[in-house]
Amino acid sequence: MSTHAETFRALHHANQPLVLPNAWDHASAAVMAAAGFAAIGTTSLGVAAAAGKPDATGATAAETLALARRLAGLPCPVSVDIEGGFADTPEGVAEITAELAGLGVAGVNIEDGRPDGTLADLGERCETIAAVKTKAPGLFVNARTDTYWLGAGDLAATVGRLRAFAEAGADGVFVPGVAGGDDIRALVEAVDLPLNVLFLPGRHTVAGLAALGVRRISTGSLLLRAALHAVAETARAVATGERIPTGFPSYEDVQVLATTGA
Repeated sequence: MSTHAETFRALHHANQPLVLPNAWDHASAAVMAAAGFAAIGTTSLGVAAAAGKPDATGATAAETLALARRLAGLPCPVSVDIEGGFADTPEGVAEITAELAGLGVAGVNIEDGRPDGTLADLGERCETIAAVKTKAPGLFVNARTDTYWLGAGDLAATVGRLRAFAEAGADGVFVPGVAGGDDIRALVEAVDLPLNVLFLPGRHTVAGLAALGVRRISTGSLLLRAALHAVAETARAVATGERIPTGFPSYEDVQVLATTGA
């Protein structure tokens, strides 16, 4: 197992939850690494948006792998969102994850949501997790269920899927969309794996999630959407003569970020 992989695994069992910011290109990842975050994830929406493609349809395998190659040299662990796996068979997904592990990627996120709003067959998802762990045993597999995200299952259904993922060999479990403290606490207690929750502004705080037992907190597409908002607002301020915020990275700062990990 690589040093980054070992570090990444340990971060899920530290005294405080792992706050995992999600990047969409090299610059966004490098600036967060420079800001001191212990690990970086990718956001599939961000990768898709940067490529002008739809998210969660399996259309960005090439872009995701290319980004992984660029991020693998960062001085911190990197986890890659591979949507449903970018392949039609468990073996095909395993081949992709083995390639990522070979690049030095520390973890992957694999989801069970489908573009039509349904959930993938549970048995097939478990076969995929098992195949990945066989092919790339050191890779941290964060198995995501979209029961809450898609409104496709209640707490009991979510627990059932997470337990099946755990039995298949997952290293962590992810339930985006879960907000209530009672449900989060129940999920933590039901599955003996680190629980990952998507940070929901106005609903969550890191301290509050930590108190519930959450071990990993992802920003998802939040940072991308915040960046897009800032781009539009800054351009509008230039056009209208309004005050432009200060504190931006300089040209030289961005040049340094561009070569971080290269």
